[in-house]
Amino acid sequence: MAIASPSTPSFSAFFCCTRSESTRSPSSISFTRRLQPHPPLTRRLAISSRLNSSKPSGAGGSVSPDNGGGSEHIQYELYHKFSSPQRRRLGSPVFVTLPVDSVSSGGQVRRRRTMAQSFKALSAAGVEGVVVEVWWGLVERDEPRVYNWQGYLDLVALAKRCGLKVRAVMAFHQCAAGPDDPHWIPLPLWVLQEIDKDQDLAYSDRFGRRNMEYISLGCDILPVLRGRSPIQAYTDFMRNFRDTFRPFLGVVITGIQVGMGPAGELRYPSCPTQKLTWAWRTRELGEFQCYDKYMLASLNACAREIGMREWGDGGPIGAGNLMQNPEHTEFFRSNDGSWTRPYGQFFLEWYSGMLLLHGDRICREAETIFRGTEVNTSAKVAGIHWHYGTESHPSELTAGYYNTSTRDGYLPIARMFGRYGFTMCCTCFEMQDELERQMNPVGSPEGFLRQLLLAARVCDIPLEGENCATSLDDDSFQQVLKMSKFYSNGLEKPSFSFNFMRMDKNMFEYQNWVRFTRFVRQMSDANIFRANLSSGGDINLSSMLDATKVGLAFAYS
Repeated sequence: MAIASPSTPSFSAFFCCTRSESTRSPSSISFTRRLQPHPPLTRRLAISSRLNSSKPSGAGGSVSPDNGGGSEHIQYELYHKFSSPQRRRLGSPVFVTLPVDSVSSGGQVRRRRTMAQSFKALSAAGVEGVVVEVWWGLVERDEPRVYNWQGYLDLVALAKRCGLKVRAVMAFHQCAAGPDDPHWIPLPLWVLQEIDKDQDLAYSDRFGRRNMEYISLGCDILPVLRGRSPIQAYTDFMRNFRDTFRPFLGVVITGIQVGMGPAGELRYPSCPTQKLTWAWRTRELGEFQCYDKYMLASLNACAREIGMREWGDGGPIGAGNLMQNPEHTEFFRSNDGSWTRPYGQFFLEWYSGMLLLHGDRICREAETIFRGTEVNTSAKVAGIHWHYGTESHPSELTAGYYNTSTRDGYLPIARMFGRYGFTMCCTCFEMQDELERQMNPVGSPEGFLRQLLLAARVCDIPLEGENCATSLDDDSFQQVLKMSKFYSNGLEKPSFSFNFMRMDKNMFEYQNWVRFTRFVRQMSDANIFRANLSSGGDINLSSMLDATKVGLAFAYS
């Protein structure tokens, strides 16, 4: 592929690809759906628990809803109380993400009794609410516009009974790697049928490998799904959700996170999602996902418009292999890499611009649909940090984030969210540079996160934090507190909350549960725990747990 000389005329790839479509940015968009301080609330919950006498007094032990390990039966009531609106305003609410398979493929709540007990425990611990992934592949599984919301209606009703709020994630992506995975949830079957007819509906890299996690954004507005475009399908799904759950919106359902790509994140599937948890992924460059016919048509049109037709035939040459040192590649190397030249700038502006346009389209539809419902809308940015210490940031570039040592790629995303009153959700809050660099010297989760948090502050948008791995150690929790304070320090209005990923049986083991509830107290910035035995005496929850030597270890397998 030809590389133009520095004398090539300047251009804006994003403009040339989007000028025919309005990117509405009204200054009048209301921000009333942002997180608001809740009024004083007192919730009275009754939980029955039995002592497990088979454990010695010093053991961690566990109690399940039907644990019969002892004849003594303690009945106690847990009061969950916020002392005042001002006191609550100072803290940051914590939500807990539910297991992926909380709703079965048949549309029923799985482990209903266990789920109810878990919700009561979360409420008693001071957790604000739960995060529920609402899977497109389950709700609209068999036929277009035929929705089955029953399992999610039951979950929301259960959360309401337990005094918990709900954040619903519009999950338009595939879950897990394939049918052999117990958490496998594909795209809707009728969508897969359309992909079988036209494989270019799926992303493709330069080797022709297809990624089925999410429909290619290259066909966003084309009627490729039985007469509807993907954006129309997402819009119809969200609108039907709004109409079905209207009685709960703004009361129980206080947040809607809109999925925008693989794993629900606004990004390209440059690296398969399941690989992102593997230790050796810290060296992977990723692959540009621009080789399906729809993406290539857009690239070709942009290149023709600026008079550089040879730039529209495909992605960058010299991007190297997945595990190659970026300094040994023609495109990503620091000194005079192609990413610094006019062609590289053109391609990266187009590639990241297409991602921004995709996010803008979905934000616009979601803002219109949920306007006036008093729910907070949000979207998620991926935490791709393993080449953050290099000049070119290759793994971010292949994911669609045009972020380098000389260019801020996250500020445009934050501005886009700000136009539509969206909260930005981001991950990596528990990760530490010191530990990450033991595996990867050029990685920097803290550097990445600080840049993202500063972009959110500059654009005055609220933030939702998340953890990458289910870490229940004190160091991880303290790191979350540290990074949340980095964002919130000096801000007057409540603007930060945290989604803990995710609820499982390990969370309720005694020591883990003690650490988690301590973390919730620290995030809340208030002592909101009080337990009352049936005799009428008050007792602190942690003291009660210590006295009984039990944890709430519920079965999730």
